[in-house]
Amino acid sequence: MSKREQWSSKTGFILAAAGSAVGLGNIWKFPYIAGENGGAAFLFIYLICILAIGLPILNIEILLGRETQKNPVGAFKAIHGGDSNWRYVGALGVFASFTILSFYSIVGGWSVAYTLEALMGTFDSFVIKNFSPEYGMSSPKVAGEFFDLKNSNPSWVLGYHTLFFLSIIGIILSGVKGGLEKASKFLMPILLFILFALVINGLMLPDSDKGIEFLFSPDWSKINASTFLLALGHAFFTLSLGMGAMMTYGSYLSHNDDIVNASYMVAFLDTVIAILAGVAIFTVVFSSGYDPTAGPGLVFHVLPPLLAQLPGGYIFAFLFFLLLTIAAITSGISILEVSVAYLVDELKFSRKKATIIMGILVYLAAIPCALSFNLLQDATIPIQGKAFTFFDVADFLASNILLPLGGFFLAIFAGYVWGIDSTVKALLKGDSGSLYFGNSILNSSTSKTIFGLLIKYLSPVLIFLVFLYQFGWI
Repeated sequence: MSKREQWSSKTGFILAAAGSAVGLGNIWKFPYIAGENGGAAFLFIYLICILAIGLPILNIEILLGRETQKNPVGAFKAIHGGDSNWRYVGALGVFASFTILSFYSIVGGWSVAYTLEALMGTFDSFVIKNFSPEYGMSSPKVAGEFFDLKNSNPSWVLGYHTLFFLSIIGIILSGVKGGLEKASKFLMPILLFILFALVINGLMLPDSDKGIEFLFSPDWSKINASTFLLALGHAFFTLSLGMGAMMTYGSYLSHNDDIVNASYMVAFLDTVIAILAGVAIFTVVFSSGYDPTAGPGLVFHVLPPLLAQLPGGYIFAFLFFLLLTIAAITSGISILEVSVAYLVDELKFSRKKATIIMGILVYLAAIPCALSFNLLQDATIPIQGKAFTFFDVADFLASNILLPLGGFFLAIFAGYVWGIDSTVKALLKGDSGSLYFGNSILNSSTSKTIFGLLIKYLSPVLIFLVFLYQFGWI
């Protein structure tokens, strides 16, 4: 039996795990959700959710991987026995990752396409030559029509989906050190550099202070139960929790690696990047006099013409969509790795065979999602009174059902099956041995009590409420 491959350093793991967490959710989803929910008011609740719920669950998921050196299915089998029904929770994570990538790769393809369109100067055609009272000097309406026109072409959607998917498969074929870690060490610094460049550019724009105020001056009247549940759901999505990605990455750690401080770093980088993306985007939006509550179309409909009208807009438009592409790739490789690790661990496939087989399966599953914008746009399924395309169904199934369920069962398993004492003891096996703000606090009963309360009661209850909220039952 060959020895399991491991990360070459803690830095490699942190960058890879942060790359998994930093994806389209940070740069595409967070800004428009914040925009629709009062900016800073949403940010405030979001940060609380990350600290109180996201971090504890992140610790547990990585811990399960490190302790067992297995994929999600194998991890539960190793701790609770091969015949235990808990193995189905691991299978839920594998299925969630498979489902997510089936639609995520389409959005990744859009990012690649828009990077090339920016490089070709296409966005200049979105700028209105004469001032428009409704849109200023640019037209998101024209950009939206362009986006819809491109998506109406099956070859365009499938072509860029294929290009994005091949890049993911190529990285995973190279293994943990040569593929996942090397790609993350190369791509994450580039991502941060581009993001800082966009932030600096945004801060230099006229009226950029209005965007900063929107993001950091809370309107407390916006905070309600809906805001809290939405923030918790997004915190879960953006940290890649419940899909087995962090468990799989954790399985490539040695038993001596400290995962608690690494988890802090991953959550910190993920959150900071989401905030910086908000700064980069809202400074441009407010400088252009556009509505920050534009919704999901903020990135593909609104930003291209807004960026194009700025001084140096050609460069910054290219950099923004390159940033989006890099974020999509770093997340995409972690999502596919979950299924690949399952085939390698449980069915004893070689990495090459597992990657090719799973890559083909996910690629084929993504085709109906790609065709949801053209040939299959009328093939819909009624859910909650709405007509859902294949793309919508995959998104709804993963984000609204599989991820909350996965997180719920993780909290239940750690709190009631494995037990808080065993969980805390395992968490402290790493080199630095700190749980919340250091060893001295952990050694007091207070720290363990707080951690236990978060895992056993707060996390499962709030995740369950999010699940009910997604279905409109509360």
